Formats: sequence, C-alpha cells, structure tokens
Amino acid sequence: MSARDVMAGSDIFEQLFLALPSVRAHHAPTDRVYRLLKQVARREAEGLFSGLEPVPRSFKPFGELILPYHRMGLNDAFSSLNLFDLDELILFSFYWINRHRYRRVLDIGANIGLHAVLLSRCGYAVRAYEPDAEHVELLQKHLLLNRCSDVEVFHMAVSNEAGVREFVRVLGNTLGSHLAGSKANPYGALERMPVQVEAIGSIIEWADLIKLDAEGHERDILLTTQRAHWLTRDALVEVGTAENASSLYDHFGQIDVHLFAQKINWERVRRLADMPTNYHEGTLFVSRKSVMPWEATE
Repeated sequence: MSARDVMAGSDIFEQLFLALPSVRAHHAPTDRVYRLLKQVARREAEGLFSGLEPVPRSFKPFGELILPYHRMGLNDAFSSLNLFDLDELILFSFYWINRHRYRRVLDIGANIGLHAVLLSRCGYAVRAYEPDAEHVELLQKHLLLNRCSDVEVFHMAVSNEAGVREFVRVLGNTLGSHLAGSKANPYGALERMPVQVEAIGSIIEWADLIKLDAEGHERDILLTTQRAHWLTRDALVEVGTAENASSLYDHFGQIDVHLFAQKINWERVRRLADMPTNYHEGTLFVSRKSVMPWEATE
C-alpha cells in the first residue's frame, strides 16, 4: 500500500468521524445511509488494517493507530476488522465529541483493546475489564504499541456479584465468548475455564461513562443498579437478547432512567418495541439526560 493510499483512507475515516454526529438521524441499522456508510467503513478498514505487521496508520482525529490483523476465530470471517464496523465507529465518534464531557470510562468487555486505545487518545482515564486471557494479552500489547499509559487492565469479568465463574470461549468466534449461562445455545467448539469476576457495584462509582459489551450478561450487571447510580454517569450498552431487552426496559422504567436506542436513531425509548434485541440493532444509551449528547462541549 502506498503512502497516498494510507492518507486517502485516513481522510475518509476522519470525515466519517466528524460527520457521524450530524447524521445521527440515519444511525439506525435499517437506514439506507447507514448501510452505505457501513460499506465505506469496511472498505477502508480492509485497506488500512489487513496487514500482520505493527505499522502505524493515520486514524484521524485520534492520531496514528497500530492494530495488526488478528483472526478472532477458526477462519477469517471473524477478525480484528470486525472491530471497525460502522456501529463501532459511531461509538468512537461519540467518544471523541464528548471528550470534554466525561473523564473516566469503564470498558467492560474490552476485547483486544481498540476501544481502550481510542478512549485513551480522547484523554479519558480508562479501566478495561476483559475475561479472555488471550484477548487480555493482545489488549496489553496494543496499549503498549500505541503508547497508552492511562489504561488499567483487569483480567476479570463483571457481573452482579464478585467471585469465580465459568467462562466459555467460543473457538469459532472469540468475539462471542461469554460467562456461562449468558447465552442459551453457544455454538461450535468451546473451551471452558474459571475466571475471576468483579461486582459492578464495587467499580461503578469511579466512572462517569460505561461502555458495556458483556455478550448477553448485560441484564445481570445492570439490574443491580439503582437510580442513584445514574445521576452522574451514562452507559453505552450492547443488548444481546429479547429477554434482556424486556428486563432492562422494565427496570430502567421503574427507576426513572432514560434509554435511547440507535435502532430508532437515538430517540428516547417509549415502548418495548423500540429496544434493541441483539447486536444487529445497535447500541442502547442509558442516562438521566433528556437527550443523548451528540453536540460538542468545551
């Protein structure tokens, strides 16, 4: 790849990040603009981050990014390129535009560290929790490659209570690995092992923003939170199942905490049908705010 190709790709990513807040009315995964931008993002990711060598790539406005290609399963269908899907870029854009609004972020389900790296580049202090030992090794490697010194890494899962749980590694797609019981029918070859678990109640007070991707375990984590927890913090949550969506809808309605769904272009959730029921339907924003903050603040 030539230097010109790298710069062209980085310019497209930069334009995407800067444009995404202003086109939030088209963030729903069913929207035609979303589908177009998703194709553009994938093409750029393949152009920039398909190499195995740790080469810096311009990734404005976050600066240079080093993220070598990693297969995340038994074939190339699941890889580090999936971490650049449009839903992820939308979150990255949110991190950037809110870099003066939040200060401390819990990255629950940190995977191999892309979110943690970019959160750090925004100036946030980050505590990253990841239960997969192989992912933790890569996470720490990527933090070192990208010179991120303000990220604390915890080889732990997060749940409603502390202890030791069984962790299920899905060998065909380690992006779908999870705590036992979080998914009804895990598929393919599996590895099972114990993992240390931290209780959300013991770590939530530190943060003012939470990114939560717990592969179906979000209900166990969030149902233990109360209204007081949300007076000074927000969360970006992936919802894994329809059952979890229903439980979260009821819980947050009872404690008067607002929900905003990418599925409906970040409008406030007013009925159960507005809730995402799987990752294909996008992220859920949890907050006491009256609107989701997509406007820059100094």
